[in-house]
Amino acid sequence: MVGKIQDEKLAHKMLHKMPNKRLNIKRILRLTVTHLVTLLGCAWTIIPLLWMLSTSLKIRDDIFSIPPQWIPKTLEIQNYVQAVTLIPFARYFLNTSYIAIVRLGGEVFVSAIVAYGFSRFEFKSKRFLFMMLLSTLMIPGEATILPSYIMFSKLGLINTYFPLAWASYFGGAATFIFFLRMYFTSIPKALDESAFMDGATSWQIFWKIIMPISKPALVTIGIWSFMGAWNDLLGPLLFLNSYEKYTLQLGLAMFNSLKEINWGALMAASVLALVPPLIVFFLGQKRLVEGIKMSGIKG
Repeated sequence: MVGKIQDEKLAHKMLHKMPNKRLNIKRILRLTVTHLVTLLGCAWTIIPLLWMLSTSLKIRDDIFSIPPQWIPKTLEIQNYVQAVTLIPFARYFLNTSYIAIVRLGGEVFVSAIVAYGFSRFEFKSKRFLFMMLLSTLMIPGEATILPSYIMFSKLGLINTYFPLAWASYFGGAATFIFFLRMYFTSIPKALDESAFMDGATSWQIFWKIIMPISKPALVTIGIWSFMGAWNDLLGPLLFLNSYEKYTLQLGLAMFNSLKEINWGALMAASVLALVPPLIVFFLGQKRLVEGIKMSGIKG
């Protein structure tokens, strides 16, 4: 009798363990598929970068060799010398850095002020104005090219850095405002009320409380702004006429205007142009992830 009871208990335990084993197998399969898809996506992204780096170190005859050579037989460092001599690389690098830094400051600061107003203050037509702001996200950038050019041309600002950099101080980016507004909404208003009771003004609350707390979100949009300004080709192509004011993206495009494209030098210049965005991304990677995660706490 005792043995029968023990067998029944053992069978009962086995029945309870079977669903857990099935769940574990499903979880392992799901994680395996997820990791495989992630690895394929990473490979799809990084292979062109590795090919660019490899090409920048190849001699001319090896670039289009069949079958392709991933590892150069001989390292052609001369490609990097030509990359900075065929075009005024240093000048274009400084021009691009200036535009990116000024634009970053404007877009982050102005977007933060506008987002603070939408998240903290109550005023007439607030919802309507915010919906109008979001509706601008549906307007393709190509539709505003001609009006923007005509406006800045009437103001005599063509062939200056104003449309590319300083114009950002006269209006924040709608995407950044929406992102920051979500983040600011997640910050308890009790902090504002406590500061008001201590005699703080709205500006002091914004500058000394909201801005320090929002560093992850600010770094996030700062990275996005820097990347956008650094990789912008259409804006400089539209507003700049003088060669000495060109940016790196226009400088890279100049390689295509040569009688014979020097692919090794072009790839070397592309590698050098890629270094600053990579440094900015890796320095702010932790804040970037935190900002994206925290911005979804409240709508």
